Amino acid sequence: MTNPLPTPEPAAAAETPGSAAPATEPGPASVTTAADGAAPDDGQVPAPRQPGEPKRPTLRSDLRASWPDGLVALVITAAIFVLLYIRIRNKTSSTVTVMPFMADAGGFWMYFLSQAFGWSALLWAWGTVILGLMLSGPRPGRLPLSGPRLERLHRTTSLNTIALIVAHALLFGAELVRHDTASWNSAVATAFVEALVPGGYDSGTGRIAMPIGQAALYLAIPLGLLFYVRHRIGPKTWRVLHRCVIVVYVLSVWHTLLYGTNVWYDGWFRTSVWLLQLPIAALLLLRLMRPARRSEKLPARPGPTAGARTGWALRVGGRLAAVAVLAALIAVVASGSDGGRSTPPEDTSSTHNHD
Repeated sequence: MTNPLPTPEPAAAAETPGSAAPATEPGPASVTTAADGAAPDDGQVPAPRQPGEPKRPTLRSDLRASWPDGLVALVITAAIFVLLYIRIRNKTSSTVTVMPFMADAGGFWMYFLSQAFGWSALLWAWGTVILGLMLSGPRPGRLPLSGPRLERLHRTTSLNTIALIVAHALLFGAELVRHDTASWNSAVATAFVEALVPGGYDSGTGRIAMPIGQAALYLAIPLGLLFYVRHRIGPKTWRVLHRCVIVVYVLSVWHTLLYGTNVWYDGWFRTSVWLLQLPIAALLLLRLMRPARRSEKLPARPGPTAGARTGWALRVGGRLAAVAVLAALIAVVASGSDGGRSTPPEDTSSTHNHD
């Protein structure tokens, strides 16, 4: 069998930062309002429902509203693909250094398209997290969109992130099938295992990076869609689960930095990926220090019960962890020591055969 992808393939945004942060509320609709069909928390004033907006946003209504955002995502994906293709053809991409046989841009166009979807998925995941942190923490005084419109945009970007992630994974698997010389059913089965089964991809750093990306993929879908059944599982349960969305983002960026051939070596491109994590870490810290929900604010001192003391300690720990993450990111960006490879590896071959 012939597998064209021996070493790192870039990020799956969510296949959905190298810096882990405490959980917050980024995925669809981080703020529970009257429009969500749930009672406001601790006297919060619910956001007014827009004319024509359903009482409870549904998956169908959000899918209908997601097409403009999705169209922009496709345009950006196409632009990234063109950029990757040109860099490969001109041999200016580090991907060619890592995998010299991929200098044939036309022969591996589907792989580069998978890369493009991975990068746009990571970008959309970044925007979704930013919106979620803005909605669940203190908001700037002036915003171009109202609260309800921001919430809807947050939900649609989340749905489009999932779509981009899935496209990234499927195109990666399709490329494996396209270059496999075995029978089609054997090729599909092998590609399914390597692309979608943790531990199935046994080439180089992919042994670690691929399961990380797959974990992000398999967490992103249910966590992103739980919003639409929150009235069944209860708003408190949904909020707890929804905060785990930040884990999907962390896994996505980790997968990117560990396995993305475009950011394989030290340089401005890899450093810029780290740089993009600074606003997320800062917003996370601000959201923890000044949460929108009164019940999440940190009391001046722990309560009298053991449970209250434990909760107080966890909240203090979360805030300290966010400070540490922000400080670490600043140190990484300032020093340029971001974990990249400084010289080409001695052996860029794979355990797979490329004849």
